[in-house]
Amino acid sequence: MAQMTKMAAEATETPQVFRRQQQQNKAQIIALADAIKRHDPEFVYMIGRGTSDHAGVFGKYLIETQMGLPVAAAAPSVNSVYGKTLRLRKALVFIISQSGRSPDILAQARMAKEQGALCVALVNDETSPLKDVADFFVPLCAGPEVAVAATKSYLASLYALLDIVAACTQNTSLTAALASLPLQMEEVLASQPVLLADTLSTMERCVVLGRAFGYAISREIALKLKEVCGIQAEAFSSAEFLHGPISLLNRGVAILDVHIDDASAQYHHAQIEEVKSRGATVCPMLQTDKTTHPLVAPLLIMQRFYVDIELAARTLNMDPDSPVGLKKVTETM
Repeated sequence: MAQMTKMAAEATETPQVFRRQQQQNKAQIIALADAIKRHDPEFVYMIGRGTSDHAGVFGKYLIETQMGLPVAAAAPSVNSVYGKTLRLRKALVFIISQSGRSPDILAQARMAKEQGALCVALVNDETSPLKDVADFFVPLCAGPEVAVAATKSYLASLYALLDIVAACTQNTSLTAALASLPLQMEEVLASQPVLLADTLSTMERCVVLGRAFGYAISREIALKLKEVCGIQAEAFSSAEFLHGPISLLNRGVAILDVHIDDASAQYHHAQIEEVKSRGATVCPMLQTDKTTHPLVAPLLIMQRFYVDIELAARTLNMDPDSPVGLKKVTETM
């Protein structure tokens, strides 16, 4: 039997990562929810790069739909390169990072803290200097992640955001869904692959389409298709795709369909039918059971995708642990 790749080993650890968060972060999440209530933020500011930035997009949809707070994505260069400060006194700031060491992320976090924001770091490496910057340091509990393609740390970031929002909104149904999610993840891991090597073998370029939460995870799916399989993949909201980018179908672009069974489902379905009517090849991602809480469904879809893309890469004689030109920790200024 071939030795398991680092990416596969780490991707399958996610259920245990969630269980560790449940055990280790419970008291801190309660305290954080109380601090957020007292700070009474007017908006949320997300700081992150790459996969962590994609977690922030998920956080945007989550916080705006569940807490009613507008969410903006940081442009770290504004501070680290241009030396500008922002008025963030009324902000709730999330700093999301696997390592918590990139200079631009640290600079942006320090600026936010100095401006009076309530700063929350969601970081996997507990030796990160962000521990001395943030008001709350919430460990992702993912353990060492050495594979270049991040998997469990991304899902751990989403889980932490869901846990925080559930506590802030006292959403008991979401809290229950999070408690049962590790078992559901294990069931997905034991299920049959959805995205197969045969599908990817002739795919040079593709578009990943989702709506709202589906779009949020589409960005991460597109990144991993580039990193692991060298496929030129771009993510679009299925609504936005109709406003111009749909002309890409004239170039033989395949469509990956990320469907979430929530309030956006009927609109996304209509847009998928539109691209089908124009001759597009549409490849569905994992379809979750209707009993699944819609806010945790994206995590189940990502869990299946991560193990599928790793298996497909090996089947196509690619090494998912050694993507060309990439390294694990990227430090930008």
